[in-house]
Order: sequence, then C-alpha cells, then structure tokens
Amino acid sequence: MNYKNLGKTGLKVSELCLGTMNFGNPTDEKTSIKIIDKFIEAGGNFIDTANVYNHGVSEEIVGKALKGRRASVVLATKVHGKMGPGPNDEGNGKKHILHEVENSLRRLQTDYIDLYWIHRPDPSTPIEETLEALDYLVKKGYVRFVGTSTFPAWQIVEALWISDKRNLVKFVAEQPPYSIIERQIENRILPMCEHFGLGVVSWSPLAGGWLAGRYKRGNPAPEDSRAAQHPEWRDMAIEAKSAEQRFKIIEEIEKYAKKLNTSMAALSLAWVMSNPIITAPIIGPKREEHLDDYLKATEIKIPEEFKKRVDDLVPPGTSLWQSENASFVI
Repeated sequence: MNYKNLGKTGLKVSELCLGTMNFGNPTDEKTSIKIIDKFIEAGGNFIDTANVYNHGVSEEIVGKALKGRRASVVLATKVHGKMGPGPNDEGNGKKHILHEVENSLRRLQTDYIDLYWIHRPDPSTPIEETLEALDYLVKKGYVRFVGTSTFPAWQIVEALWISDKRNLVKFVAEQPPYSIIERQIENRILPMCEHFGLGVVSWSPLAGGWLAGRYKRGNPAPEDSRAAQHPEWRDMAIEAKSAEQRFKIIEEIEKYAKKLNTSMAALSLAWVMSNPIITAPIIGPKREEHLDDYLKATEIKIPEEFKKRVDDLVPPGTSLWQSENASFVI
C-alpha cells in the first residue's frame, strides 16, 4: 500500500480509503470488524464513516474495531444529514454541527476526528456559520482537518476565500463521485482541487456496483443490491434510457479485465487511482472477499491502451450517471 499527503497537509493517507456505509446493515458487526482488521493488515490507514450511516451504528462499529490502535489510523466522519426529528437535527448550522460532533466522538470512542467532512451543501445556512463552527472544533482539538463532500466547485472556492478573509479554518479536501462512467468532476472540481492544493477522496469508484459487474443484461438486480431494494436505484440502474449504453461499456471493460487476468472491479479502481489528482478512492466492501478483490487494484498499472479506450467509451468530463441522479451536483 502506498501513501499520499492529503492535499497540502502533512497528513499521509493510504491510496485506498475504507468506506463503512455498509457496516451495521447489511454487513454485520463481526464481519465489519474483520474487514477493518484485514484492511489495516494490508497497510490501509484511512477509514471513512458518517453519523448517518445506519444512524450511528457504523461509527459505533468503527469505534469498537479501532480500540487500542486509534492513533495509527486516519479517521474521517461526516455531519449534515438528518439525525433526529427536530428542525435543527440536520444541516450545516452551528448548533447541529457542535451537537453532532459530540455524538460522533462518543460513538467512535475517540477524543478527536482526523478529518471532519461537511456531507453536503446546505443552502439554508451561510457558509460563514459552518466555517465558524468548524474553526471552533479545530481550535479545541476535537477535529484536526475539515473537508467537503459533493460540493460544487464555486462553493468550495467561496469558502476558501471567506476562510482567508476571516482567518478561519480552511477546507483541505473534497469528496466527489468519480468513476469510469461518472467523469464530470474532470471539468471543474479536479482542476480547482489541483489549483488550490485540495486532496480528492472520491466516492463510488465502482458506480454503485456497475463496475463490479453487479448488473447483467437481461437479468434482475441481485437481491442484496441497491437497485433491488430501492425503486429509484432500480430505475437508474436497470430501467434507465442509458442502461443499454452502460451495458455495452461494462461488457467491454469486463473483457479487458479478463485480458489482464484481473477483475473488473480491481481494474476500475486502478483506473481511478491512476489519475494523479485523486488522493484515494473510497472502497465499500460488504464482505471480506470484496475487500480482497479491491486490494488487488494497488498492484495494477493501467495500460495507456486502456486509458485511451475508456476515453473513447466515456469522453473526459462526461457521464453516464449524472443525468439520472440529481444528488450528484458537481
């Protein structure tokens, strides 16, 4: 496992980041801890969770797994999503952030969070208020660094400008969606991050299972897939107008993976990792064998021939995903 600095910081993180959204449901606690153990044994030191993942259960599992070895791990979690019935139980307001960081620290059984993400933009809250809350947390030592997740480029630049103007803590990284079939961040987000020296910890490198071969032409979605459990994912994955185009591309990538004697998932991950602006893609294994497969990506050197073929199939800066998922606002 190789390591990279997170943006301009001195914080060194592994080239793969372990995402824990599945921990607690569908992945049980015992298996989740085994996955964390195996990831750390493989040299991984970067773990990402969120307070909304299974309503805190993911954080609790991560906290148990890291007991006695917390200092060796770069631990990231998030705030923004709805965590209660009240009007201040969600969003990027100061009251919500300061309340939720205490809950995350308790669940994670730690005194500090290495990287605290603002999970999504909040148009109802001035960014100044969010930055003031984060600045307070950093000065108090509860948080080391702060970042954004799925923010438009202009909002990140605005936040950096306000941080400069008011001498507040600065965002050091962005967490956007990025994969072979979701390349829109190449237009604005990646150039902006490169220019300002922000780390890029990308999510969904396998495009919700598409690039792991989860969906097959003419077959129903697997029972444990998002598409089977959520109608909106089924529409996007199987029944959308662009699904046929995706199937053609996925099938070609699968053929290339066989040619290289590797899996489609490992090849797709390696493609993301081959972009020098990407710090680390987030992997989200549900089972130990998934992790075993994903770790193979660290050993793959992407051939230039494959990069060119991907550019032919999905031109740089375009998407076969964005138009059908409004939450990908980049």
